Amino acid sequence: MSGRTLFDKIWDMHVAADLGDGNALLHVDRLLLHDLSGARGLAELGEKGLEVRNPELAFAVPDHAVSSAPGRGDDTVEISARLVPALRRAAHAAGIRLFDINDPEQGIVHIIGPEQGITLPGTVLCCGDSHTSTHGGLGALAFGIGSTEIVHVLATQTIIQKRPKTMRVTFDGDLALGVTPKDMILHLIAKISAAGGDGYAVEYAGSAIRGLPIEGRLTICNMSIEMGAKVGMVAPDDKAFDYLHGRPYTPKDAAWDGALAHWRTLASDDDAGFDREVEIDVARIEPQITWGTSPEHTIPVGAAIPDPAAAPDAGKQQAWQAALDYMGLEPGRPIAGTPVDRVFIGSCTNSRLSDLRAAAEIARGRRVSDRVTAWVVPGSQIVKRDAEAEGLDRVFREAGFEWREPGCSQCVAANGEVVAPGERSVSTTNRNFVGRQGPRARTHLASPAMAAAAAIAGEITDVRRLES
Repeated sequence: MSGRTLFDKIWDMHVAADLGDGNALLHVDRLLLHDLSGARGLAELGEKGLEVRNPELAFAVPDHAVSSAPGRGDDTVEISARLVPALRRAAHAAGIRLFDINDPEQGIVHIIGPEQGITLPGTVLCCGDSHTSTHGGLGALAFGIGSTEIVHVLATQTIIQKRPKTMRVTFDGDLALGVTPKDMILHLIAKISAAGGDGYAVEYAGSAIRGLPIEGRLTICNMSIEMGAKVGMVAPDDKAFDYLHGRPYTPKDAAWDGALAHWRTLASDDDAGFDREVEIDVARIEPQITWGTSPEHTIPVGAAIPDPAAAPDAGKQQAWQAALDYMGLEPGRPIAGTPVDRVFIGSCTNSRLSDLRAAAEIARGRRVSDRVTAWVVPGSQIVKRDAEAEGLDRVFREAGFEWREPGCSQCVAANGEVVAPGERSVSTTNRNFVGRQGPRARTHLASPAMAAAAAIAGEITDVRRLES
């Protein structure tokens, strides 16, 4: 009998009932709620005459709709005035822990989950957001769910899921100068396409993954959905255990010892088989930048903008041409040197303390170009306080960046903080879809250091020129 993968072990431990045809009823250990769907889910539960099954296993936070403006309140933007009080009332009525808009522990849902120790190895964690895969960086089986599924989890603490196939992506080697976890995952998506992970739970492995800090692993797992995978995971190790120890919602004392003993069993067996294997030599990766309207439209910053004539098939040719038309780019020209109007450093992908440190190192002693409006939006109040304790806020302000309050902000632009029509943005977010940052906004995805370099240069530029 062959060994089992990390995914297999966690899935099998959580099967409450085998429903046949690959479907199972899974126990859910943690449910995270945010302002766009949380209050609605709780209201629908009440309309059905049901109560929250385990309120102590649910956590709520306003993040998508809240303003990131300094001094913000519930009513700073109209959508926040509608959604934040509704989530507050519903969470309090249900007995669910709410990290309210200016709570000292508020932040983006996928930042505060790991930060608070709500995210634990070996757990099944759900949230009404596609980037829930982030939490897999700590060895959780985490995935986004829809509004109907939110109600089901609230009522039953279970969810029906079809078992996916498994994929292992092995990143080996040493990262070159200027190359970050964001570059690793963008390179992978470009290699296997935005549909390459469809139907798979992905485990990231290899020496380069083991060498990453936890925050880097979270970034990689965050963008699993951008290659079609619902789940991204990294086997927990001593780095994960050290990261979690002493956090507010982690086990304590003897319970910690028991949990740790269990967590140490959470690794794929040496003889485990995967349905697909992908291998990446990270030494060959350069700083990456997107040029089109999908994360798979990624190239090294030193490369030329692709020509649709070189696309592998007619469908891709049409998609590439449409992307170039939308982005206002010409094939064959260098991507470096493309002028930018906006830079956004933030989101559940890249707004942790290590991300802000990396961006600040580029910004230190330099000035944002006169043509660029640049924002830094910390991922949580804790990240914000820690960054301010290190003086990072001063570095950014002195360089000409705006230092703002935690929230999703310009990642999804649900709160009205948009990139203007026709403006070009370099963003540390996870999606560069048409209109993602606002109607007709043009988005280039990059690492925090690359984004900071673009803000300084006023154009897409190779960060290695500023790091060497």
